[in-house]
Amino acid sequence: MIPRYETPEIKKIWTDQNRFGRWLDVELAATRAWHEEGVVPDEDYKNIVEKAGFSVERIHEIEEVTQHDVIAFVSSVAETIGESGRFVHLGLTSSDVIDTASSLMLGESLDVVIAELEKLHRLVGEKAVEYKMTPCAGRTHGVHAEPTTFGLKLLNHYAEIGRDIKRLKQTKKEMMVGKLSGAVGTYANCPPKIEARVCELLGLAIDPVATQVIQRDRHARVITDMAIAGATLERLALEIRHLQRTEVLEALEPFKKGQKGSSAMPHKKNPILCERVCGMSRLLRGYAVPALENIALWHERDISHSSVERVMWPDAFHLLHYMTKKMIQIISGMTVDTEKMRENMDITKGLLFSGRVLIELVEHEGISREDAYAIAQSNAMRCWNEKIPLLDLLKSDKRITNMSASELESLFDLEYYLKHINEVFSRFPELCGEGASDTK
Repeated sequence: MIPRYETPEIKKIWTDQNRFGRWLDVELAATRAWHEEGVVPDEDYKNIVEKAGFSVERIHEIEEVTQHDVIAFVSSVAETIGESGRFVHLGLTSSDVIDTASSLMLGESLDVVIAELEKLHRLVGEKAVEYKMTPCAGRTHGVHAEPTTFGLKLLNHYAEIGRDIKRLKQTKKEMMVGKLSGAVGTYANCPPKIEARVCELLGLAIDPVATQVIQRDRHARVITDMAIAGATLERLALEIRHLQRTEVLEALEPFKKGQKGSSAMPHKKNPILCERVCGMSRLLRGYAVPALENIALWHERDISHSSVERVMWPDAFHLLHYMTKKMIQIISGMTVDTEKMRENMDITKGLLFSGRVLIELVEHEGISREDAYAIAQSNAMRCWNEKIPLLDLLKSDKRITNMSASELESLFDLEYYLKHINEVFSRFPELCGEGASDTK
């Protein structure tokens, strides 16, 4: 059964048909390079180009006997060509084909994932601008801290997704290398000139020094950077999960007509999509360890990495691509309750403003920070315990002698906390175009 998170774009890349197709691309590029050097005769090269093909079924059939996938592949291709097939795989070893083709497939997969992340990036940026000046409670340790805006929250996620995209693009650049250096990297049977031409034809850089394989630090970087991107998506999903709690209820993931949240409790609207993203991020992170362990191979190579990569690469890309598409669905259909955000800021009766009270007590009362902290905290604790508004407690505190009632009231002005929001947004000029100031 195909996993539910499998996506058509990634699925196509990691099919046997595409994998063997990429192997054939490498073989044909090598044959062309040898032909240009005069090693492969014109007529044989013409036959190879016109007739070269393969059958996935035939490859599997041959592999049942040979127990070697590349030999089975080369044999299948040679069968389609005839006598000229003897020039296919000339001077190459299996990893020359597999690793060079894998770079192409990893590059294809990264393009798909990056394109989806860019869609999410734009969407989160648009939402950040929309709610740029929408005040809400900032929370640390899950506890009300100071006022912030919902737009600023989203801007933080926007910036993080942008870093993920930048990392993955750089990682792709580092990954897009080929090698045809032979069994232990000495070019004994295939000179560097052939490798250079093949990589040119395939749009790859040359791995400047490979053994029998392209070293797996490159591949580990792909997986670890994907794991980081997955953690970014998890962080955004977790934020929405917290905001969807009944006691908070400031933002909710989409809930379709006819959808049911619980078989036992008809009232339930559960953040199942966000929870799915969080769970899948754990799976994705799980591949970081085997990717790192694949770096250390015996001497010039062994194949302990191969079995890992056959599972890890397609699965990791399926996971990240699916997670990103789910987050696009979540952010697109997210319900944001701005009135509830305002209401929640009031439930602690002014405690969100205690930090400013502390600063102003030091400045206007002429007392030490320790004494100011004692005044602010004692009133804050009474506010917590007795449910008396903090402002009322401060107005009746006889230790405060130099501040009038109106001055104390001014400390509870939300605009104080929003005065630099536009400046922060200006650090992202792509979000500050015409109409960006028309925010909630």
